[in-house]
Amino acid sequence: MDPKAARYGNIALGIWLFISTFVWRHSHAQFTNTWIMGIIVTAAAVIALSVPAWRYVNTAAGLWLIISGFALPRLTAGTAWNNIIVGVLVFLISLVPSSGHLMSRRRLAT
Repeated sequence: MDPKAARYGNIALGIWLFISTFVWRHSHAQFTNTWIMGIIVTAAAVIALSVPAWRYVNTAAGLWLIISGFALPRLTAGTAWNNIIVGVLVFLISLVPSSGHLMSRRRLAT
């Protein structure tokens, strides 16, 4: 996967996470967690476009979304599953290396 496309993917997931806060009812804890994590994921992905190491902020954010889906009280199972699925996707996409990493690996292979 192209590193830039990966960052844009996490931007889209962060925006979805923020919007999903207002799509259905959440417990107070999940409501707060979801909109804040939406902003964090989006901001970290935008910054990672120019500072590749910032992708690791989304690695941590993805892990937290997975954990919070199970740990925080919720009004609907949809809230938990939304945050868990988005968390898995954010985590996996954040592991896509920057283009500098790809170039150095290619040089080593040749």
